[in-house]
Amino acid sequence: MLVFGDRVRVRDPREAAGELATRLPEIERMEPGLARHAALVGAFLEAGELVQGLTDRASETIDARTAVGEAGMRLLVTIADAIDASWSSAGTYAAGPATAALAALAALRLPDTIEARRAEGYAFYAVYPEAYLAAARAAPPGPRRVIGIRSIGAGLAALVATATGAPLPATVRPRGDPLHRSLDVAPALIAEWVAAGAARVAIVDEGPGLSGSSFGAVADRLEDAGVPIEHIECFPSHRGELGPAASARHRERWRRLARHVVDVDALLLRDGTLARWIASLVGPLVQPLEDLSAGRWRAKHFRSSAEWPACVVSQERRKLLAHARSGTWLARFVGLGRDGERALARARVLHRAGFTPEVAGLCHGFLVERWIAATPLATARLDRTHRRRMIERVGRYLGFRARTLGAGPEHGAALDRLAEMVRRNATLALGAPPIVRGSPAALAPRVHRVEIDGRLHAWEWLECDDGTLVKADALDHHAAHDLIGCQDITWDLAGAAVELELSGAEQQRLAAITGETGGRAVDPELLAFARPCYLAFQLGRHALAAATGGDEATRLQAAAERYAGQLRAI
Repeated sequence: MLVFGDRVRVRDPREAAGELATRLPEIERMEPGLARHAALVGAFLEAGELVQGLTDRASETIDARTAVGEAGMRLLVTIADAIDASWSSAGTYAAGPATAALAALAALRLPDTIEARRAEGYAFYAVYPEAYLAAARAAPPGPRRVIGIRSIGAGLAALVATATGAPLPATVRPRGDPLHRSLDVAPALIAEWVAAGAARVAIVDEGPGLSGSSFGAVADRLEDAGVPIEHIECFPSHRGELGPAASARHRERWRRLARHVVDVDALLLRDGTLARWIASLVGPLVQPLEDLSAGRWRAKHFRSSAEWPACVVSQERRKLLAHARSGTWLARFVGLGRDGERALARARVLHRAGFTPEVAGLCHGFLVERWIAATPLATARLDRTHRRRMIERVGRYLGFRARTLGAGPEHGAALDRLAEMVRRNATLALGAPPIVRGSPAALAPRVHRVEIDGRLHAWEWLECDDGTLVKADALDHHAAHDLIGCQDITWDLAGAAVELELSGAEQQRLAAITGETGGRAVDPELLAFARPCYLAFQLGRHALAAATGGDEATRLQAAAERYAGQLRAI
C-alpha cells in the first residue's frame, strides 16, 4: 500500500546557513530557561537538516568521509556540546563556537541546492536530543567509533559522540527498498571501523520501524568486515523489538546486540520534568500526569470499549492529561523546534476563531490546551435540525482554514502522486483500479493548497453542553508522517462526506458554506477527484496498520473494509 512519504525540501544551503547564522546570536541574547534551551535544540535540528543535505550530495553514490561532511559534523558536535551544557545546568550560552564552525562549513565549496529531509522523530514521535545524551552517558565507558544513519542519525550521532568523548562520527545512508536496505561504503571508512580494534562501534538512529533494515544494513556491513558482534552497539529511540517485516538474521542479531535507550518517559515523565513544565503554564497540578497515548484517550470519551473507533496507535502522538487547580489540560507532542512553534501559532489562530480549545502555551515540544470533557459527535442520532447545524459548523470551519491557513505549491503530494496511490491501493485491495475522475495534469493548476485538517471523523468533533461543536486534534495532520501533506480544501470536503456520512444534498450544502466562508467557490471537478484519493489513502493506512496485528487489528480491518467498500462503489 502507498501511504507514507518523506518531507523533502529543496534548499539553497547558503541561504540555510545564513538563517542559522542569524538565529544562533539571537538565542545567545535570550534569558536562560526552557524557552532558550528549546530554541537551541531548534537550531540544532536546522543544522542537522543542512548537514544531512550537504552530506547526501557529497556522498551520492558511496558513503565516505568528505570535507563538507566533516565540517558539518563539527558544527553538529559544537551545538550538541551547547545543548548538553544547557540541559544540565541552564547556564550561559555563547554562540561563538557554533558560529565559527558554521562559518568554516560555509567557506567550503557548496552545491547550489540540497534536499533537506524532515527528521520524523523530532516532528512526530517525541524523540528528544537530550535522551541520546542521557543514553550515551549511561552506556559503558570506553573507546568507541560512532556511525550516524542519515537523516536524523547525523545529529543523534553528534550527541552520542559529545556524551562519550568519541572521535568525530561518520554518517551513512542505507539505500534501496525501505524494508530491505543495503549499504555502499568506501573501503577507507570500513577500514577505519575495523581498525578500531577493541573499541565499540555505535550505530545511532531513531526507530527501528517495520523492518529495522537501516540498523540491520549497517550491522551487516560491520559483521561482514569482521567486526565482532560483541563490539557492536546500537542507540535506538525505543526499547522494542524489530517490526514484523524484519529478516530472520536481523531479528536474531537485534536480540543479541547491546542497546542503549532513554525514551521520553525516562527523560521527562518519571522525574516529573514535564509536569513541572506544564505547571509553569497552568498552575499547580493536583495529581500525576495521566497517559492518554496509544488510543487511551478513547476511554475518556466513550462509555464502552465496544464503541471505540479504530486507532493507528503506532502513529499517535504522545498525549498526557494534566489535572490542575485551574482545570484539566491536554499536553500533546507537536514537534520540536519550528514544528512546535508553527503548531502553537496555528492553535492560537483556530482558538481565536472559536473552533478549537483554549491554548495555554508550548513547553519544548508539548502543546498544552484545555481538555474538553464532552461527548463525541454521533451522527446517527442527529435529527434534521442538528444535522443542519453540524454542516453549518463544519462548513464554516473548513472555509476558515481555506481562507486563513494557505500553503505554498511545494507542500503536499502532487495530484499525479495521489492518482498513483489510488491505482496501487485499490488494485492491491480490490483487484482492479477504480476510475479517477479528471486529469491530474489538467486539474493541478486549479489546486489551492491549504493546511488541511485531514481528520474529519465524527469522534473528532466534541459536542459541548450548549450544543457547540469543538474540533479536537486540528493542528498537524497536514504535516503527518504520510504522503498527503497540504492539499486543496476539497480533500477535507471529501473526508467530511465520508466520515460524517453526508447525503448528496448535505455535501452540496457543505461545499457551498465552505466556499462562501473561504472566499472561493469549491471546484466540483477537484472534489470528484479527491473522493477516491481520500478513500484509497484511508484504506491503505488502516490496512497496513491492521497487518501488524495486535489488539487493534480487528477494528482496523473493519475500518479498512468500510473504505474499500466505498472505493469499490466508485
